Amino acid sequence: MLRAYLYLAVFIPLTFLFSVSSFISTLFDGSGRAYAWHARLWGRLALGLAGVKVSLGGAEHIPDGPVIFMSNHQSSFDIPALLAAMPRRIHWIAKKELFDIPVFGQSMRRGGYIPLDRGDGRKALQSMDAAAATIRQGKSVVMFPEGTRTVDGKLLPFKRGGFILARKAAVPVIPVTINGSGKVNPAGRIRLYSGDIRIVLHPPVSVPGDLKKSETESWMMENVRKSIEAALES
Repeated sequence: MLRAYLYLAVFIPLTFLFSVSSFISTLFDGSGRAYAWHARLWGRLALGLAGVKVSLGGAEHIPDGPVIFMSNHQSSFDIPALLAAMPRRIHWIAKKELFDIPVFGQSMRRGGYIPLDRGDGRKALQSMDAAAATIRQGKSVVMFPEGTRTVDGKLLPFKRGGFILARKAAVPVIPVTINGSGKVNPAGRIRLYSGDIRIVLHPPVSVPGDLKKSETESWMMENVRKSIEAALES
């Protein structure tokens, strides 16, 4: 537990500094490259401070153009691991409330991350349409379809929202399996252990052309889940 608190004593100020510096970088670089550099470096430092190594396989499955990466979610270290290891610039889709956090939220907005309003139906639908339009314009994004971290490493039921977004955006979905992060930082516990995180990218899930529109989301949920589960380590 002491190790975890010492880590947080360094990590929290570090995150604040990176939020400020990445925000400032967007004032001079409209391409987003500087922000992406900050995000990747933050991810690598977050892992390095904890004594965590990350590896990634399956990069050859990423097609040209924007995609939606859908990953299982084992711990808070999934985010820095993906930022550090992904071979492509990625953006995050996150609940709207995170964008209200001072400094951190403003930095996320400047970085082109996408807020989703999970409140009432009309606002949620408008938010989904706006997010889909942003993705079609060329941004590859990451989502956790479980919606929260799993405690035992097993996949939780998927939320439908991410698959509605995938249908609206009409871009390929890449299932992602993360192993090892739950052992580094178990969900719901203030514990931190050094270790290895292994990321596997799977082939895109392509919706059959003869599938009815009403069946698309359920079909995607089932097949994305199968791909992620197939590479999960016990």
